[in-house]
Amino acid sequence: QVQLVESGGGLVQAGGSLRLSCTASGIWGINFMAWYRQAPGKQREWVAHITTAGSTYYADSVKGRFTISRDNGKNAVYLQMNSLKPEDTAVYYCKLVATNTYWGQGTQVTVSS
Repeated sequence: QVQLVESGGGLVQAGGSLRLSCTASGIWGINFMAWYRQAPGKQREWVAHITTAGSTYYADSVKGRFTISRDNGKNAVYLQMNSLKPEDTAVYYCKLVATNTYWGQGTQVTVSS
């Protein structure tokens, strides 16, 4: 059974930083992994992803502020979030794509102004 567990969310002031972690269990190998977020009353949106080759891509709204990375040995993906803004407030979800697609349970990020 594949499980994704996110951690690292919390409350931070605008301009601050947080580092989200997502650890996968029950699956092996290097997989496509991504971060999404969903703000209250809005649809879930893509934030960033990292390919099996290690290439990274970002939504325009976070480019230059967020960095996605992975540790293949730990089967984990991270999202370093700097210069946080109130509009970054959302539940952040980790996604893994292999033969099937898997989602984590989400971690809340709240940025106060």
